[in-house]
Amino acid sequence: MRKYTSFDLIEWGRPFERRTNELRAPEGSEVLVRVTAAGLCHSDLHIQKGFMDLGQEGRLTFAERGASLPMTFGHEIAGIVEAVGADVARVQCGQQVLVFPWIGCGTCEACYEDRESDCSAMRIIGLKQKGGFATHCMVENEKFLVDIDGLDAADVVPHSCSGLTVYNALEKMGALRKGEWMMIMGCGGLGMNAISIARAMGIENIIAVDIDNDKLDVAYKMGAAKIMNSQRKDAVEKLQKMANGRLMGVLDTFGSGATARIAVRAMSKAGRYLLVGQAGGDFRMPQVWLPQKAMTVRGSHVGNLPQLRKLIQMVRAGKIKQIPIDRRPLSAINQAVEDLEKGRVTGRIVFHPDQNLS
Repeated sequence: MRKYTSFDLIEWGRPFERRTNELRAPEGSEVLVRVTAAGLCHSDLHIQKGFMDLGQEGRLTFAERGASLPMTFGHEIAGIVEAVGADVARVQCGQQVLVFPWIGCGTCEACYEDRESDCSAMRIIGLKQKGGFATHCMVENEKFLVDIDGLDAADVVPHSCSGLTVYNALEKMGALRKGEWMMIMGCGGLGMNAISIARAMGIENIIAVDIDNDKLDVAYKMGAAKIMNSQRKDAVEKLQKMANGRLMGVLDTFGSGATARIAVRAMSKAGRYLLVGQAGGDFRMPQVWLPQKAMTVRGSHVGNLPQLRKLIQMVRAGKIKQIPIDRRPLSAINQAVEDLEKGRVTGRIVFHPDQNLS
């Protein structure tokens, strides 16, 4: 039997380790994908630690969420179809595909309505199923593959999480009226994609906010109309002034107590605060503000397969500006994790399997 290589997490809180595995042939509706690009998401940092920060409530461990070790993580995956099961009809060997990893239970109302990211019993590739930090990945059904022939896999692969997450949130945010402003908090991979996709959706009045001036400079080049470092003491007042008192939308791609505090104070009456980042901590605000400021506070989790297909159509049409991609060999995964955690990355790290791994 053939072998394949993966970089797995063997113990929570420890580095990823190289492993050699048996590579079986796909059966039924399964599709075997040879991985050519795998993105590194901030969620992967939480996964490596083994928990998410719940503030005063403590921690939510990934073991509690049904994840077990050893496991091949990595949920942003693109590659070439190498083999298909007997029941596969649409996907062909040699085709370049993007993997939709947010697979639901398949039997709940959310799944029936193609809202698998709202399923409460998700079987996510790269969390509960073996993911893309490997030379190969088995996908259970061809319907979870999106054709990306003719596109650069490394450029496109972040859209299966980063792009899709902010696209879903922006749809929930809704349109802005003339003269209204949106703030995008955090200028990492999510934030950069949020700026690019928001511009593609016709939103021009965008204020990008971060604590890193270099990333803010890139955010401006990506299409933000204004930028601000949130470490300034008068951040709330400055934002209100920058938006001419009409800050009606906030998309928080970082998601901490600090970003939430600024967001709910800077927003105008009837503003919408959408949270996708998961840095953690506690969300605190005077409860009376909800009715008095008529604000909407809403969470949004990744997105669905129809949205991902629409997003790739927008990419093909040239509507979405490409975010910076930091391309690295998969064998350098542990250094990449350290760099991402310490804020030394602009855009998205994307791995390619080393030639000697396959």
